[in-house]
Amino acid sequence: MDEHKETLRVGAAVRRRRRTLELTLSAVAERSGLSVPFLSQVENERARPSHRSLEKVADALGTTAVELLAAADPARTVDLVRADDTSVEEGDGTESVVRSLVRGHHQMHAQEFVGDHDPGREFQLRNDVLMYVTEGAVEVEAEGRAYRLVRGDTLYLTGGVRHRWRATVPDARVLVVAVAEHIEAVDEPGPK
Repeated sequence: MDEHKETLRVGAAVRRRRRTLELTLSAVAERSGLSVPFLSQVENERARPSHRSLEKVADALGTTAVELLAAADPARTVDLVRADDTSVEEGDGTESVVRSLVRGHHQMHAQEFVGDHDPGREFQLRNDVLMYVTEGAVEVEAEGRAYRLVRGDTLYLTGGVRHRWRATVPDARVLVVAVAEHIEAVDEPGPK
């Protein structure tokens, strides 16, 4: 099997999630603003959703795009993601690209964002998130404050913190690493 082709198989994960929630394609279409034929094509691996479309589907299914991508591949103990592997790209006319750096159902997820994404989209992840700017600059809004990050800066957000971010220069590159949504974060007391 072609290794690159395997990374694009998110349709089965979408179908499983939809069926688990006992939703019809029509219900997901209504919630996401996407068409029934398009969703059917995604589920049957005949269409590859843009990152923005995958986020809309994930929102409609009460999950995240990262979790859908994680559910698409079996867990691997060793997995190589090549620099030119852009398995999910924006399809909205912008020059932005989102690349998953960790595939499969693991305890950690990592994505590289190049360019801007939907700056109006607010995130609230269940578990902790680390943002690292590898190139350019971004602005992050979290807990009523704005943080300007430039190359080499890192911002850590505890799980549950609502935030949004945007690139402030073209071709900014941001690495986002998060504890997977399926992991239950617990506060363990220190030694007694």
